Amino acid sequence: MKAGYRRRSTVSVVARRATLMMLLYLPACSGGSGAGSTDAQMNSVAERYVKLILQMGNHDAAYVDAYYGPDEWAEEAKANPMALTEVRVEAEELLADLGQVAPGADAEELVRLRHAYLTRQLQSVTARIDMLEGAKLSFDEEARALYDSDPPAYDEAHFQQLVDAVSAALPPGQGPLHERYSQFRASFVIPPERLDTVFSTAIEECRRRTAQYMDLPAGESFTVEYVTDKPWSGYNWYQGNSTSLIQVNTDLPIHIDRAIDLACHEGYPGHHVYNTMLESNLARGRGWIEVSVYALFSSQSLIAEGTANYGIEMAFPGEERPAFERDVLFPLAGLDSSRVDEYYRVQDLTAKLDYARNEAARAYLNGRIDADSAAAYLNRYALMDDGRAAQSVRFIDTYRSYVINYNLGKDLVRQYVEREAGANATETERWAVYSELLASPRLPSGLL
Repeated sequence: MKAGYRRRSTVSVVARRATLMMLLYLPACSGGSGAGSTDAQMNSVAERYVKLILQMGNHDAAYVDAYYGPDEWAEEAKANPMALTEVRVEAEELLADLGQVAPGADAEELVRLRHAYLTRQLQSVTARIDMLEGAKLSFDEEARALYDSDPPAYDEAHFQQLVDAVSAALPPGQGPLHERYSQFRASFVIPPERLDTVFSTAIEECRRRTAQYMDLPAGESFTVEYVTDKPWSGYNWYQGNSTSLIQVNTDLPIHIDRAIDLACHEGYPGHHVYNTMLESNLARGRGWIEVSVYALFSSQSLIAEGTANYGIEMAFPGEERPAFERDVLFPLAGLDSSRVDEYYRVQDLTAKLDYARNEAARAYLNGRIDADSAAAYLNRYALMDDGRAAQSVRFIDTYRSYVINYNLGKDLVRQYVEREAGANATETERWAVYSELLASPRLPSGLL
């Protein structure tokens, strides 16, 4: 496809974009934060927070990932931009105001989570302002300041053991291991002319499985577009009113496993459901307007990416994924279904290399290696071909330490769900914990 070309999918769920009724922004009910005055103060802080995040968007084009609040607030932010120093002053004043209205230990848990969420989000605003003003944070300092997390570190010996296991599982061949892996994967590429059919079918199955355990809002829907020239493989742009735009990047060949990965991660029960649940339960249900804006470089992103990646396992536990791909997706893609087990034996091994991307980002952002060396590291320890390694470095250039949100986020969410549900939990019990997490303003540190 030519750069910029987009084709709408034939997915049966068609997006409807609409502005939320002002009913959405009525004050929270009396069951919220307790005393009426405290409730009103929290709502006032929340409104100022939304407007502050919109102002951050004037200084950082990627900062506002989603917004479905009043149009006039966005228009006002564009028409009357604040200087970055003014944004910082407002963030610090909001933090001070929050300190005066902290709910007591006997307050409803969701209200206490709301206060902690707003506090941590505002702290990430000041950290991002530091970065925009030239502060040089290390990879780990940045991850802590923006995403409320401490990513683990792994040495090359750790990854070399995993790489050796992949090498033993691949068919014999010549050349660097990442080239052998790429040659193996070439047999599992979805033909471009079949991509929409395969992806649409994966989405419908992900939705069906999610709807078995979650009450999705009536009329929720999305549109799929295929795009090019992006630093990511897929993206969900939440539109509000339970609708999303999901974009799939076709710059590089799309392998069969990415159909379910993207359908779950971007759609069900991933980003689309996450944003829909926040809107339905908190924005509409309680009048908590702060969730109408999504600040990308904030602690919310670890929860969003972590639940989206773990959502793949929620929707397709155990052997259910390879079984569905063998029976449905491989035939739709025109691939050899008899090779499903072979494919996933290798994929299960390479999945353990996921943290290599963090280590490449850590070394690159800390100035220990340059972009070419980062790409070479990804060749060697993430087994990315040259095109994917270059795309990954481009992603790191754009989003920096954000890479931790995918792997660390997934691991923290898995640990939280399994701990809260219990060792012998049923699928229904696990989904109950997962659903509660999707519909609450819980912080990454709150998953520990």
